[in-house]
This record gives sequence, structure tokens and C-alpha cells, in this order.
Amino acid sequence: MITTVATQPIAGQKPGTSGLRKKTPVFMGRHYLENFVQSVFDVVGCRDSEGRGKTFVLGGDGRYFNDRAAQVILRMAAANGAARVIVGRGGDLVHSGGQPPDKVEQD
Repeated sequence: MITTVATQPIAGQKPGTSGLRKKTPVFMGRHYLENFVQSVFDVVGCRDSEGRGKTFVLGGDGRYFNDRAAQVILRMAAANGAARVIVGRGGDLVHSGGQPPDKVEQD
């Protein structure tokens, strides 16, 4: 079942990685994560020009809230028509907040 939730812009929420650089309690706020993720899906799209679902890679750095955020993102990807999401083990793709390897960023 897909549920549509009406939201409003959140003060101080910015696109790009700057939107991720908030303290965990802020990110855990009502609809903060969902607004951020939906804005990404709105920009990149979850389907290609022929209507086929795209593949995404999902993973965090293993910090607090990573597991719950991954579950929300997976549900939203499915609701937006993504065909597949590759998830790092336990939702962890890049440990300790480091940058992803070049190969991951380029692919």
C-alpha cells in the first residue's frame, strides 16, 4: 500500500550533501528524512525514459539511525518505482564517515 503524506519545506533543509550534515536529532525530525529523499528521487527519477525502474545503491556510514533511515529509503524507492536497490551489509556502505571509494562514486 502506498501512502501519500503532504509535507512542507523545512527551514534550513538544503539539497545536496549539505542537507546530510545535520545533527542526528534534526535528521530524525518529522518528515526531514522523507523530504530529503523524495527531493533526490524527484531530481534523478526512479524510472528511465522508457519507464523501466532504475537501480540505486544505498548505504550509510553505520552510525546511529542508519538502520531506520535505510528502511525508510527502501520503502520510498519502491513507492517511486525503482527496480532494484543494492544495499550495503547492514545498511553500511562506508564505515566511520569516510568517503566512498572512487569506484563507487564513479559507477
